Amino acid sequence: MTPTDVWPPTRPTAPLAVLVSGGLDSAVLLAEAALAYPDVVPIYVRVGMLWETAERAHLDRFLAAVRTPNLRPLVVLDQPAADLYGGGHWSVTGAGAPSATAAHDADFLPGRNVLLFAKPLLWCHLHGVPELATAPLGTNPFPDATPAFYDGLAAIVARGMNLPPVTILRPYAKLHKTDVLRRGLRLPLRHTFSCVRPAELVPCGTCIKCGERQAGFRDAGVPDPTEYAGR
Repeated sequence: MTPTDVWPPTRPTAPLAVLVSGGLDSAVLLAEAALAYPDVVPIYVRVGMLWETAERAHLDRFLAAVRTPNLRPLVVLDQPAADLYGGGHWSVTGAGAPSATAAHDADFLPGRNVLLFAKPLLWCHLHGVPELATAPLGTNPFPDATPAFYDGLAAIVARGMNLPPVTILRPYAKLHKTDVLRRGLRLPLRHTFSCVRPAELVPCGTCIKCGERQAGFRDAGVPDPTEYAGR
């Protein structure tokens, strides 16, 4: 299944895995999935980036706040990438991280979705989970967020397992940030996190991801509950 206008589906019977980061989009996706699926497994991929300690702290709080009997414990998979980008890269050190005024694609990390999806797809195969949901939006500019990429990667992994492909669901692929925010108005969005240069556990308020978050709340006409550093 590819992007769909019907989310979550009516009375699904199979379990679902959801790739979560702690950000707004994947958090809302996970909460909506938990309303419908009999079993929902959140998966977090730890790649060694600067923001992950703060991201995990927020994600753990969000999961605790939306806990339901069918929401399974968080699965954490390690896929180190710091050696790939180099020890001086902004994603590792924070120095030179793109600001809120940078170009829309300035935070591109080459191959990031290869790293983020390879192990979760294998995990789904090994645990009999037929679908993996993710939350790219219609405004995503990156080459590894296209239908061809997702479907092609799923097919390659399945070929290596000699099994039918795990389906990568992208139900928000036609939506914008404002659409997702309005879907999640009743959720504890204060526990979500979007920042590439946090001050310890607090988002910086000035990086490209903080800028996107602030613009999303502003455009949706919704108060931003985020506590930013320096405010």
